[in-house]
Amino acid sequence: MSKRLEDFIKKNRAEFDELEPGMDLWNNIEKGLNARESVPQKREAKMFSLGFVLRVAAIVFVIMTIGFTFYIKNQKPAPVNLAAINPEYAKQQVQYASLIESKRTELKVLTKSDPELYKEFSSEIAKMDSTYKKLNTDLATSPNQERVLHAMIRNLQIQTEVLNQQLQVIEQFNQMKKNPQSHEIKNI
Repeated sequence: MSKRLEDFIKKNRAEFDELEPGMDLWNNIEKGLNARESVPQKREAKMFSLGFVLRVAAIVFVIMTIGFTFYIKNQKPAPVNLAAINPEYAKQQVQYASLIESKRTELKVLTKSDPELYKEFSSEIAKMDSTYKKLNTDLATSPNQERVLHAMIRNLQIQTEVLNQQLQVIEQFNQMKKNPQSHEIKNI
């Protein structure tokens, strides 16, 4: 200890002795402890059974699962800006899509007389269209978007070619119906 602190303690020793606790202080503390031990205390915390806790946890789990499922089902991928990937491909995509739509309308008109033929032709186009839609959904997550876009354009080109062939077949079929004799002469 420092010299100054020791000197202070020696000078004020009498005052320190004066501040000692009384003898009855310990007896009072002991009586207070004994009194607390003898009085039973009520438990304020509420106890829950394990079954109750498990039921609540199961309900919360089911609700969260349903909510998460709806969230995932309703989440739609953001549409991809085709022009940002390749403006030329984007223009081609629009041109082919409008051309296909007009060809499909023309096909419907020409096959009104033969719905079975239209059904067969439209099933082929539907297969290619589903492939196109799959490519469109893959476009958003693909690391090579330009390649996927090129495949989409190629799919549209093939759809156009198939529709053109189908229209030619229908026109030839209708011509054969109108002039069955002219077809027989050509074959001879």
